[in-house]
Amino acid sequence: MTLNSNEIMEILPHRFPFQLVDRITDCEPGQWATGRKCVTVNEQFFCGHFPQKHVMPGVLIIEALAQVGAVALLTEPEHKGKLVLFGGIKNARFKKQVVPGDVLELHCELTARRGPVGFGKAVAKVDGQIAAIAELTFAIG
Repeated sequence: MTLNSNEIMEILPHRFPFQLVDRITDCEPGQWATGRKCVTVNEQFFCGHFPQKHVMPGVLIIEALAQVGAVALLTEPEHKGKLVLFGGIKNARFKKQVVPGDVLELHCELTARRGPVGFGKAVAKVDGQIAAIAELTFAIG
């Protein structure tokens, strides 16, 4: 399953400037999703982070990963129309700076569920190199 930005907006509530996934390149509902963020110099966050040396904030990379994980959850028929919120972030590591011109490849695999809570392992890569990794907790509401 692939989704363009308009189709993602039908699933996630995020809108500009906080929709951080341009495309879902593949998805197995309830299992995993892979997406893409094309980072451009026009991103609003570059106005203040950092104006002289643009670097995508790590927290926004984690948010982009969470949005991909939310798509994996919300594409399940029983979760259609629900909201997925952050429940937690563990073991986040940042390995490579993400800068304008990079294509951020985002992957989140759901690893466990306990009622309305889901857990996932997420990785963001640029040119095959890990930019960030984290374990994410999702609350389905």
